[in-house]
Amino acid sequence: MTDIYRVDIEITAPIYDTEVTSRVVDAVANIFPNADIAEEFGEVRGEAHAMDHFSDLLHRQEILDTARGEFFANREDETFTFALKKQAAFEDRINFSVGEPDELGEIAVRVRVEEPTLEEYVDHIAPPTEDGRPVDA
Repeated sequence: MTDIYRVDIEITAPIYDTEVTSRVVDAVANIFPNADIAEEFGEVRGEAHAMDHFSDLLHRQEILDTARGEFFANREDETFTFALKKQAAFEDRINFSVGEPDELGEIAVRVRVEEPTLEEYVDHIAPPTEDGRPVDA
């Protein structure tokens, strides 16, 4: 049986005068390779419907608990938001931006889950862990 997810992901990242636009586009594409990305004046915008690669990166970097904390801390109804550091994303790594805004700006991500529930989707992309290892929810 295949699970079906209905998810809308909005991605935005500012482009500062000191930055090369293609590098900001690459940073977004590295984390969300299936996103439809458009360059607009002063920012990059993307839209996606899956977070499979993002989930793979969370598993590879072993930061599932950190991700779950960010997702649930920034939740409103069936939507969660988070911010990522551009430089890390350019290097195909996830580094959540917390506290003071990053000097280069951040990649802002808004995830709206229609199906299944938000909790089930978070369990899919960043499962709960025990002793640092993912466990079946």
